[in-house]
Amino acid sequence: MASKRDYYEVLGVNKNATDDELKKAYRKLAKKYHPDANQDNKKEAEAKFKEVNEAYETLSDPQKRRMYDQFGPDGPQGFGGAGGPFGGQGGYYSYTSSGFDGFDDFGDLGDIFSSFFGGGFGSRASSRRKSGPRKGADLNLNIEITFEQAFSGIEKEITITRDETCETCHGTGAKPGTSVTKCAVCNGTGQVTQVQNTILGQMQTRRTCSACHGTGEVIKEPCETCRGKGTVRKQPKIKVKIPAGIDNNQTVVLRGEGEPGEKGGSKGDLYLTVKIKKHSIYTRKGNNVYCEIPITITQATLGAELEIPMVDGSKENYKIPDGTQTGTKFTIRNKGFKPVNSSSSTGDFIFTVTVQTPKRLTKEQRDLLMQLAKTMNEQPPVKKRGFFG
Repeated sequence: MASKRDYYEVLGVNKNATDDELKKAYRKLAKKYHPDANQDNKKEAEAKFKEVNEAYETLSDPQKRRMYDQFGPDGPQGFGGAGGPFGGQGGYYSYTSSGFDGFDDFGDLGDIFSSFFGGGFGSRASSRRKSGPRKGADLNLNIEITFEQAFSGIEKEITITRDETCETCHGTGAKPGTSVTKCAVCNGTGQVTQVQNTILGQMQTRRTCSACHGTGEVIKEPCETCRGKGTVRKQPKIKVKIPAGIDNNQTVVLRGEGEPGEKGGSKGDLYLTVKIKKHSIYTRKGNNVYCEIPITITQATLGAELEIPMVDGSKENYKIPDGTQTGTKFTIRNKGFKPVNSSSSTGDFIFTVTVQTPKRLTKEQRDLLMQLAKTMNEQPPVKKRGFFG
């Protein structure tokens, strides 16, 4: 038996790939090798499609991935997908948003499970799913906003790329004036039943119908606009409200803004991960805002009323006492970030003063400082003896 290709190589990722990287690679390859998109080399595409699904099914499951990393594609006793101890005939893998479609994703192994358990684990449930409505795939995007926008909240218009229902055929995939017909091979079930003679006796197995690829329907005259897919690729503009107080890497979910569903299923969702640009003045920790405020020697010595710039563009007057030392922190209550959820409290605005020493003085300023130094009887600091003398 020919050895399997490395699953990481199949998906084009390294062995440290995250779950998101695996999913992204899988979706790209599944769409590329989907038999419906490769009518000219359908047989080769189906083989590639199966290989991609088998790799993702294993690597997306933490336990199977650990087993794979330790024992390779066949596992300690050949646990691999369609190439396991019962495999070798190459079942068809249907593409879903999650990459896993019941026990059908295990090829012949799933069929044998179905035979033993009366189809309760795989074929019958899978057939019902394929013939019924299915929710569309979710979309994941990043959106970048400024520190001030995260503080105050903002409504932004973004452009996304997604499939939308074809307006010509209204999602049927059939040319206007024609209709989708029930597959004669599987009688519309999307599955074909086979009887196999094994060492355990006769077994009845179910496999995905190769004529309709599990859809249960055949389009004899495809729509010219969408080429039978029922959807077209578009780039709509949508508005999204980013709530005040949102933090870096938090996610905003837009329900129903993902890929369209199949057979009347609901649309998927759009997940927007917020990325906040680094600010030159402010930093954030929890809901608190931090910054540094420079002051002069005279302000630190005599005290002063400072005008502190807030994140929202307003200004707060704050009086610091005389004798303030550099590095002293002051807090303005409830002027930080608002909580996105009600379980947290509004943060504070915390600023640290740094006393700036003037680099250039006029003669008059220098004379005044020298007179001040004399009145204070200033002496140079005494160096303390260290541990070693």
